[in-house]
Amino acid sequence: MLVSDHDGDDAMSDWTTTSDPRLTRFRFATIGASDLRAIEDQYGEWLGYRVRERGEVSAGLAASWAAPAMAGRPYIVMSTDGAPDDYVRAVQITAVPGYKPLTTFGWAAFEIIVDDVHAVDERLRQSGFQIIAGPTPLQFMPSIIAMQAVGPAGECLYFTMESGDRAASILPQPRSFVDRPFIFVIAGSDFDTLRLWYCDRFDLKRRPLRQSKIRIIQEAQGLGPDTIMDMTTAGLREAGYLLEFDAYPTGPGRIAGPRPCTPGELPPGCAMASFGVSDMDLVADVAIMPAMVREGTGYNGRRTATAIGPTGERVEFIED
Repeated sequence: MLVSDHDGDDAMSDWTTTSDPRLTRFRFATIGASDLRAIEDQYGEWLGYRVRERGEVSAGLAASWAAPAMAGRPYIVMSTDGAPDDYVRAVQITAVPGYKPLTTFGWAAFEIIVDDVHAVDERLRQSGFQIIAGPTPLQFMPSIIAMQAVGPAGECLYFTMESGDRAASILPQPRSFVDRPFIFVIAGSDFDTLRLWYCDRFDLKRRPLRQSKIRIIQEAQGLGPDTIMDMTTAGLREAGYLLEFDAYPTGPGRIAGPRPCTPGELPPGCAMASFGVSDMDLVADVAIMPAMVREGTGYNGRRTATAIGPTGERVEFIED
């Protein structure tokens, strides 16, 4: 989450380990949405996403997600022309009353690289997206400018641009007005367990552990402006794909907790993250079901399996 109130480590170049990560890239950013038409219309009109596939979730795929009630539910798979094989997938769920973004454990946000964040902000202010923070330069890297918004399903999205020399930037270069997710943000209460589950199992490239004041989370959870949160990022094998780990404060007077979810369904908002993985044996011990070959956009005849991560999040793995 490249926001201006993070410490200066957001250069994302101060790796503390050198490794060959076994997670290679993102495949799907999956949204649990009660209104697929709203997702299709808003993402299409305002962000330039095109529908690449429509269908219904098979019983086998739903079972592999530990979400049997998703069988037969409609879904859409979308991407931009700049990043046609980096997919946002929306699956229809039952509306979950009381769900509030940035207050629950699991996948908290998808961060997307864009060409002009000011133009994105101007467009989204005419749309059904809710702006929660306008474009703001990073304090220690002012050429990087980021904003945050909430979409029609309660999914939190961050939009980030490099306003300086893009050839020398640590950000991936956008190939369209809106390009692709480059950071998946995950939140939980047990910071060490959360980050080590990913970093140790998949040998991710690590960066320093930091303590930050993250204003949009403070505001969402009613925390004081001096509230400090542990956070760090870790890199996948391909450049420009990272995970961010955020520790949400818990205890008396705190509201962060598990995400509400209709039994048997995917959770609302940022529901699931899908990764390319170099070796399916790495997840055999945690997979909900044994890996199966699946067809369709984003799967393309590869083996895939899903696990429940340490804070209750669903993590889908697709063989490279």
